[in-house]
Amino acid sequence: MKLNQLSDNPGATHARKRLGRGTGSGLGKTSGKGHKGAKARSGVAIKGFEGGQMPIYRRMPKRGFKNPFRNDFVEVTLARLQRAVDSGKLDAKKPVDAETLRAAGLFKQVRDGVRLLGNGELKAKLDLTVSGATKSAVAAVEKAGGKVTVTAPKKAEAEAEDSKA
Repeated sequence: MKLNQLSDNPGATHARKRLGRGTGSGLGKTSGKGHKGAKARSGVAIKGFEGGQMPIYRRMPKRGFKNPFRNDFVEVTLARLQRAVDSGKLDAKKPVDAETLRAAGLFKQVRDGVRLLGNGELKAKLDLTVSGATKSAVAAVEKAGGKVTVTAPKKAEAEAEDSKA
């Protein structure tokens, strides 16, 4: 094969519309945009506009409250921890914290911290340091001979440092 023989797959590209090239082309004068009005101009952005009628997003009732200061934890179950230990991704002899769990591939981003959930069964003896844990998760880890240390989430630590300064 030579460079001059390279070509794209059939149908992969198409010619652009040549606008405003005479009325005979079918795309002359108004270039297929009809006559005047906002939509014939450039920079049209009227996504939620309903011709002056009150838009649906304003007619619908609003309910509830979204707390902007809410902590966003990564949730890790006991079953996933046990699977990671069994597959050799986690070393049960070393202490386990958020960075160790991330390195083991249990999640991609730490966010505001790690919360341990009691779903599943844990047989390995683990020394865990997490931002939060359910009572059932703590009980299951302690039953397996391990230990859970609950620390303050990232946001709470940052706020505590700000108040000291």
